[in-house]
Amino acid sequence: MVARSTLVVVNWVVVAVFAVVYFGMILGRLPRLALDRTGIALLGAIALVATGVVTPDQAAGAVDVATMSLLFGLMVVSAQLRLGGFYSEVTRRLATVEASPAVLLGLVVATAGILSAVLANDIVCLAMTPLLVAGCLRRGLDPVPHLLGLACAANVGSAATLIGNPQNMLIGQKLGLSFVDYLGDALPPAVLGCLVVWLVVAAAYRGRWSCAPREIETEIPRFDRWQSAKGIVVVLGLVAIFLFAPVPREAAALAAAGLLLASRRMRSRDVLGFVDWHLLVLFVGLFVVQYALESSGLVAVLLDDLARLGIDLSSPEWLMPVTVVLSNVVSNVPAVMLLLPVASGPEAGTVLALASTLAGNLLLVGSIANLIVVDQAARLGVVIGWRQHARVGVPVTLLTLGIAAVWLRL
Repeated sequence: MVARSTLVVVNWVVVAVFAVVYFGMILGRLPRLALDRTGIALLGAIALVATGVVTPDQAAGAVDVATMSLLFGLMVVSAQLRLGGFYSEVTRRLATVEASPAVLLGLVVATAGILSAVLANDIVCLAMTPLLVAGCLRRGLDPVPHLLGLACAANVGSAATLIGNPQNMLIGQKLGLSFVDYLGDALPPAVLGCLVVWLVVAAAYRGRWSCAPREIETEIPRFDRWQSAKGIVVVLGLVAIFLFAPVPREAAALAAAGLLLASRRMRSRDVLGFVDWHLLVLFVGLFVVQYALESSGLVAVLLDDLARLGIDLSSPEWLMPVTVVLSNVVSNVPAVMLLLPVASGPEAGTVLALASTLAGNLLLVGSIANLIVVDQAARLGVVIGWRQHARVGVPVTLLTLGIAAVWLRL
């Protein structure tokens, strides 16, 4: 009787912590507290350990070290390219191309899509936005359509590989997906999706490309040819290893990070300063919360109840729409962590990765990449509202998800 009452108390603690954490994921904060999503996830993990629901050893074991290692290693590689001025140089050259606005938009979409497939899409948006704004304004072009193209293409392009964004890395590591097999499934929808982004944005802004030309000041990292070349060689080497060598992805990524950190000119403090520690802490907190929920047995009970109602989340027909909705409610990384335990079908990993990533374009708050573009643009006096984004984001999302669904069905 005592054991049963203890179990009930433990389950109530788990449910309460889970509810508070995911309520915070929805709002992005907790009322009256200066906590963001990372702080909320960390606080949830602390509460579970402090109440004894999860022991410190269990909390440590709940963290997927392979996923964290892959994420960290690729962040270091991306930091190398950012410090070397690679992103800035690419954007500067892009913004000075003598071409029509529609062609320039196409180049922005293609560049963002390609870079986001092999590098973190958030970093691509963070590095490209200021220079794209400055280049467009200098030419008398409205930056908004090009920024919307950048954000949408970064999301779509990142869906092409298992290293394009954090949720894909998590799915690939937890489910043991093959890099080559996933690329074969996801690359065609991603390529067609980037074409959709260009067509939708170009149609939405046809005849409305211009604005008053003006100069704005932006901080441009100095382009270092050697450091950028070193980063590019490492990226190409990593992709080759992922494609052809039977080496664990996390081991290859850590080796690449170690190689770049052992530099005679670039200080490790500077490189590590560009690692997204907040995202890593968010993962740690959510891993612990998810472990507690699964260990309680509540997930299994919920799945049984859903099955009785005819809802089978292991089926792509149910998993895709649920992923899309949940990704726009709590954001895609928390949504993926919540749905991973039910991703058991042969296509579940691919469906989960594509749906959670492509869903990021639906609403302005659906993707961190969107928020980065909007925030960076606002600092330079360019405002993008949720209506402007939705005018492009909704059709892009519906069309790209439709393409992905048809392709996977075929």
